[in-house]
Amino acid sequence: MVCRVEVDIRATAETIWELLTNAEGFPNWNSTVTKIEGQIREGERLKIHVPGTRQTFKPVVSGLVPGQRMIWSSGINPIFKGVRTFLLRPSGDTLTEFVMEERFSGVVFALTRKLLPDFRPIFEAYATDLARKSQRLEAVIRSPVGASHPRDPNAQA
Repeated sequence: MVCRVEVDIRATAETIWELLTNAEGFPNWNSTVTKIEGQIREGERLKIHVPGTRQTFKPVVSGLVPGQRMIWSSGINPIFKGVRTFLLRPSGDTLTEFVMEERFSGVVFALTRKLLPDFRPIFEAYATDLARKSQRLEAVIRSPVGASHPRDPNAQA
């Protein structure tokens, strides 16, 4: 099974990347995550807490290319495997295409697939939250006052 969302965000890839790689700041902008433990760096294992469940997800970060791509994967083939890929594709000075795709596979996944929720609304909320926060930050950065201040992904924009 594959779940994918694509959205054009009126912000630079740098602004979006800062949000996507700041684990501590995730709950400030992302309604689908209540907490991330760990650092979003190559080879790191994260502990992701989501609303409405006590279950945590523990992906490993890999394939990290700053400002362009990263992968979060968990599970063991052929039992269960989830691989989430994040892509940023700049298009002009302040427009970036954001793509998030997750591929699920494995025997356990095949047996429990019908019990899983529809991931599409969750992915859409994630992308909408990211776009909203990125665009707010970008507006602050590009304003005459914001232009003199360093980027702060935790700023209340």
